[in-house]
Amino acid sequence: MQILQRMDRILQRQRGHLMPWIPVCLGVGIGLFFLMHNDPSFWTWTGLALTIVAMLSLTVAADARALLAWGAIFICLGFLVAGVRCALVQAPVLDFRYYGPVEGRLIAVGRTGNGAVRLTLDRLRLSRLAPKDHPARARLSLAPGFAEELPELGARIATTAHLMPPQGPSEPGGFDYRRYAWFLRIGANGYTRVPLVVLQPAQSELFLSRFRHRLSHEVRHRLGPSTGGFAAAIIAGDRSSIGAEDLKALRASNLAHLLAISGLHMGLLTGFVFAALRFTLCFIPALALRWNIKKISAGAALAVGFLYLCISGGNVATERAFIMVLVLFVAVLLDRRALTLRAVAVAAALVLLRRPETLLSPGFQMSFAATTALVAVFGWIRNQDHRLGPPWLRPVLTVVISSAVAGVSTAPFGAAHFHLLSHYGLIGNVLAVPIMGLVVVPAAVLSLLLATIGAEQIGIFFLNFGLEWILFVATWVSSFPNAQSGVVMPGPVVLPLLALGALFTLLWRGRARWLGLLLVSFALFNWAQTQRPLLLISGDGGLVGVLQPQGRALSRKSSQAYTARNWLAADGSLAGQIEAARLWEEFDKRGGIQVAGFRVLHIIGKRQAEGLTACQAGDLVISNKALRPTGGCRVVGPDQLRQTGAIAMDQNGEILTVALQAGNRPWSRP
Repeated sequence: MQILQRMDRILQRQRGHLMPWIPVCLGVGIGLFFLMHNDPSFWTWTGLALTIVAMLSLTVAADARALLAWGAIFICLGFLVAGVRCALVQAPVLDFRYYGPVEGRLIAVGRTGNGAVRLTLDRLRLSRLAPKDHPARARLSLAPGFAEELPELGARIATTAHLMPPQGPSEPGGFDYRRYAWFLRIGANGYTRVPLVVLQPAQSELFLSRFRHRLSHEVRHRLGPSTGGFAAAIIAGDRSSIGAEDLKALRASNLAHLLAISGLHMGLLTGFVFAALRFTLCFIPALALRWNIKKISAGAALAVGFLYLCISGGNVATERAFIMVLVLFVAVLLDRRALTLRAVAVAAALVLLRRPETLLSPGFQMSFAATTALVAVFGWIRNQDHRLGPPWLRPVLTVVISSAVAGVSTAPFGAAHFHLLSHYGLIGNVLAVPIMGLVVVPAAVLSLLLATIGAEQIGIFFLNFGLEWILFVATWVSSFPNAQSGVVMPGPVVLPLLALGALFTLLWRGRARWLGLLLVSFALFNWAQTQRPLLLISGDGGLVGVLQPQGRALSRKSSQAYTARNWLAADGSLAGQIEAARLWEEFDKRGGIQVAGFRVLHIIGKRQAEGLTACQAGDLVISNKALRPTGGCRVVGPDQLRQTGAIAMDQNGEILTVALQAGNRPWSRP
């Protein structure tokens, strides 16, 4: 009883500051759903329902029990929402390798990581498959010669293609593309090396997508090759025309976030429209004296934000950004303070209820980490305004502080997901982000407005100047010595602990908030102690990687580039596949690659498999073709890998597999 009373006193001090904990509780429930090794059983759902009923009966209490009950309810609600969402997006997934005719409606055009044009099709029709087994969507990569003249979005096309199911993680604990594809209803991936045939021209159903595609083409045509691709990305959400060198420089300078239409773009656009319209209406006394022009401007900015959401493709990041802007301007319309942690909490809760799977995405984690940190820090600065120096210096300090806070708050999440840390990101953001807000966004709006009278070239001139400056900054900063360093992939507990510790520090009221830094410190310590697997085997046996003191040695120079890139990045290495393959060759010449007392042999292709008839007892033979050698060696072949997926051997010699870690979920059925 004394414990409950003491807890009640602690929670009562948080009255008025508990709303930001709602999305935290929702996130805990969603995270628990995705952590489950098997699908929730009937008894799990029954227990969940009974828990909610029991907790509802406690919400009428006048002490800490009511607050704790609400927390439990929101955790259960997060679990429930994730389960419902998982069931609603259910669609057939291809379960074998398919080669043959493919028909479908073209709904999106993008690019793969290696630059190939990629088409997304829906309303698929595959030969030899019953209609009920057709995947809802498929992605096809095109050969370079067939990517020049693409059909219009909405057209029904046909080709002959190789298709396969969405692939699992490249290593145990790695990014699971199958789960990502499940929530996008993508049931097959593949490629085609033959021309596309248009069976039916585009209909009126994808009007916005076709408008977006034409807008992107027009923007690229009016600007230069580099700035045109950049402008198409920030205006129409089309990142398919950005040059490889520009993209590399933007990533190395920590400016790649300017390409994704997210909270920054949506905030700059709607903020500019709001400020410009409000300033303009002030010069019309008949309106300024009779109408609330602040609310009129907020409504107009909200409408522009919705239009931007539509023409930019309406992807998850843009949808999340629009929800945040929606909450902000609704607060303005209701005469409430817009930039508060409550507003951020409402936006986060709406996003999680709409798309609970985004909790696991780097976009959600980084955008809300930056927003929460910025609102908290500037809320403190607002109360310490006299300490910021003279008024003329405050705009400069605001840019520096906001860039530093956003960089520090997002760096752990970016490093955990992308395994890279940009050392000079603060310099790049301080020099580039103000130009984005003061030149690029106003010029883009001006261009679109003047396009109605054919005078858009005025705005395009300033737009081109602003984008050239940003690309110059990216190239300059990325040329600094050691502009980036690799970061080892953290263990599964690091990010949850780090996020909870940071949130406790920012949201809790009182001196106890600094206990959150203990969680952050423990998470970072755990991250620093992370050890990479000694041995990695790809899911099809086509690539083997062995960790050596000089780095990871890879068994192949060119094939399996995606898997090789992921392994090396997760090691925190900036080496390329060719360099890692040379290391393998060097050890091979000295007597072979050794790991855990075994000599590792990698057999590739049918000819090598037929040539290996005998082996030694101390050999570990890995092959992508069936083997039956004599001699008592240990063999890892395609039959075993189909059951296990990618395999890893940790520092203690323990074997980990993708199948064991992924479990039996809708996106990872054995």
